Amino acid sequence: MRIDELYRAIGGDYNDVLSRFMTEERVVRFVRKFPADGSFALLQQSLKEGNAEEAFRAAHTLKGVAQNLSFTELYERAVTVTEILRGGSLNVAAEMPALEKSYLHTVKSIEALE
Repeated sequence: MRIDELYRAIGGDYNDVLSRFMTEERVVRFVRKFPADGSFALLQQSLKEGNAEEAFRAAHTLKGVAQNLSFTELYERAVTVTEILRGGSLNVAAEMPALEKSYLHTVKSIEALE
């Protein structure tokens, strides 16, 4: 899969990220680093432990990384979870399946990147 195909597959905005990163090589380099980011795992663990403050930080970080990489669909899902957690509520169970699906799809697509 080429980088532009990856962005189409995950509901991202390749032209937006390319305008910021300036070269396709730089986009690919940073996209390949995304699976190593621990924000999603920390979000899951913090929710499991009932730690709203840490869950908020993890969701906020995931949202920021997704936005910087123009992973639009993942970003939008992360925004929803972040805003619920912002007020200290852990009531994100209804939103987590969509976020997880988008996250896992993004990671799997990155693994298929040429």
